[in-house]
Amino acid sequence: MTEARDVRIGIIGGGLMGRELAAVCGRWDLLVDHPVRPRIVAVADPVPAAREWFSRIDSVSLLTENWRDLIEDDGIDVLYIAVPHQLHEEIYVAAAAAGRDFLGEKPFGIDLSAAERIVSVIEASDAFVRVSSEFPFYPGAQRAYAYADSGALGDILDVRSGFWHSSDLNRAKPINWKRRVETCGEIGVMGDLGLHVAHLPLRLGWVPSTVYARLDDVVTERPGPDGSPVVCDTWDNALLTCAAHPRSGRDFTMLWETRRIAPGHVNTWFFEAVGMEGGVRFSTRQPTLLHRFALRDGEQIWEEVQPGNVSAWPVVSGAIFEFGFGDALLQMWASYLAEREGALNGRFGTATPAEALLAHRVFDAARRSGRGGMPESP
Repeated sequence: MTEARDVRIGIIGGGLMGRELAAVCGRWDLLVDHPVRPRIVAVADPVPAAREWFSRIDSVSLLTENWRDLIEDDGIDVLYIAVPHQLHEEIYVAAAAAGRDFLGEKPFGIDLSAAERIVSVIEASDAFVRVSSEFPFYPGAQRAYAYADSGALGDILDVRSGFWHSSDLNRAKPINWKRRVETCGEIGVMGDLGLHVAHLPLRLGWVPSTVYARLDDVVTERPGPDGSPVVCDTWDNALLTCAAHPRSGRDFTMLWETRRIAPGHVNTWFFEAVGMEGGVRFSTRQPTLLHRFALRDGEQIWEEVQPGNVSAWPVVSGAIFEFGFGDALLQMWASYLAEREGALNGRFGTATPAEALLAHRVFDAARRSGRGGMPESP
């Protein structure tokens, strides 16, 4: 075992996910034989309270309101950029143009045009860039992916990939940037949640060729800072019916579902794929269970498998313990930093800029379909 090399991380955007990264760094010793050890050394955020939260972390030596200070700082190895969608293009392009490695938040640009410009700059640079998408790192999701990738499904019939939560069920919830087209983008909930849904299908090579979308704007106004109603003009829920083509075989139906208003679901990510020879499904609502379908002696059987705490990167925790959201974040960062070191060694990788761009093309087709009521091609 070689000693882990320190990687100095700067955070641009000190909100919820930036604080989650601080927790991930604090739990890093759970990983077995990882080649690096991350340390947060700098944070940029225009809000003083957001910056000051990080003053409790001993390794942090720079707190600034200017994100450019971090891009220009040679004492930083990696950036984590977690800012509202309308800021993605300016900051991601500046980071890539400067050759800065970074992990960026989805959707990787407020719209398709922004995503195309971002990815173009990344491809012309030597920056190592990946996109945040943690749910596929649940052990059950990893097992579902491996099963689908093995060919065990046979001739694919249907695929469903979705992310449901109920954060907008409360009509009195104040307006924020995710509920306005100006700051979230016209794709609305698809920008906020969509890459989580797209990650596994796209990694499996299941790229939609046509998209028919049902988009719902349920809550049309929310309280503003003074309590007065403000227009809430983003899509709350989106159902995409896609025709997809596997690496071999016939086209099949694939549903992508993103819902901010899904009564009964606090934060449920799920993936299901069924074929003529087998099937698999996993949901974070039942994180300890994986369901597999098989035909045996003429009978149709759905069986339960407990995948246990067996993650992509090994951990000191026993396999009998339960896995949660914080563990998924830890695995995602372990994947990103290991791949950056050239040490992923065949493990499941973090979402790529190319996958984020493909997802954007699907969501743009869904936007057009939702407006026109007809199927559209990405």
